[in-house]
Amino acid sequence: MVKKIEHNLEVFLFVMGVLAVTIAGFESKMVLESIGYSAEQIAEVGWNMKLIMEAVMEPVVKGIVPAVLLAGLVFHYGRSYAQSAMAAILEKVSLKLIIFLIVVVLGLASSVITAIISALLLVELVNCMPIDRQTKINIVIIACFSIGLGAVLTPLGEPLSTIAITKLQGVPYNAGFFFLFNRLAVYIIPGILAMGLLSVFFTGKKGGKECLSVAEDTETIRDVVIRAVKVYVFVMALLLLGGGMKIVIDKFLLTVPSTILFWVNMIFAILDNATLTAAELSPSMEITQIQAVLMGLLISGGMLIPGNIPNIISANKLAIGSKEWAKLGVPLGLVLMGLYFVWIFYIPFHIGFHL
Repeated sequence: MVKKIEHNLEVFLFVMGVLAVTIAGFESKMVLESIGYSAEQIAEVGWNMKLIMEAVMEPVVKGIVPAVLLAGLVFHYGRSYAQSAMAAILEKVSLKLIIFLIVVVLGLASSVITAIISALLLVELVNCMPIDRQTKINIVIIACFSIGLGAVLTPLGEPLSTIAITKLQGVPYNAGFFFLFNRLAVYIIPGILAMGLLSVFFTGKKGGKECLSVAEDTETIRDVVIRAVKVYVFVMALLLLGGGMKIVIDKFLLTVPSTILFWVNMIFAILDNATLTAAELSPSMEITQIQAVLMGLLISGGMLIPGNIPNIISANKLAIGSKEWAKLGVPLGLVLMGLYFVWIFYIPFHIGFHL
């Protein structure tokens, strides 16, 4: 609602992250012990070197910022070739089919090429489409839901899936590389296909500006670097928010039934879902509970810009405002949450893929 905050969301969330960690540091030792914190965990509440190093290093170590910077440079210098290729394709293939394939292929591929690269490819491809800005925004939001869902299928896709495999690698699940694929693909793949079909519905006839020519494209190397810095600050802010909110999660959420937790996770569409996965997931859970926790986090992550890395990258690149994103992201997320809630808890459909 406040324009200055909307236009400086990275700084705002960073300040909120700093405040969250600072306030968490005031929590008493007695309260922390009452919710099962060990002496080592208590020492890590509030500001500590481990959290600081994680916030500073993780955006780089996990490859998020380097990928944004490298892909930005590649696309900057290779944009003319991409534009020529897209123009040639559009002459022979219908626009709706191309958009359907982009949404579905990037969603499925995100578990291999990472959600970050998928998002960067998405914005460059959509930028080359002869469609108006509102249509581009709608397609990008739908595609980010697809990418966010698909990235969980392997540990390569995003931090959430990496953490989930790490938490479940012991008994009784002995989770390996394809554990999440085997357990979640039955929900994820239909969801990605549905997003592809939905994107076709939001695509009208060709119209609006064609892909910008090299002469018209005003993005400079400085813009590429600034975008990478903004993503760095954004991810750092989410990590700090996650660290500051961990006490609240441990104190109030870990005893909540999975049917309620599925919906509660929607509140945290503005936090790092990898942190929530680390806090909520346990090998003592039944597989239905694990599916509910992960699906709730994955879907809610698409509802608002801070909810997922693809959202952050796409919104930054295409200058999509928070309200513009929420206008489609929130209702679409609510519909998906309702459908998956019924599917997971009331339709015992456990046929899986096995690799």
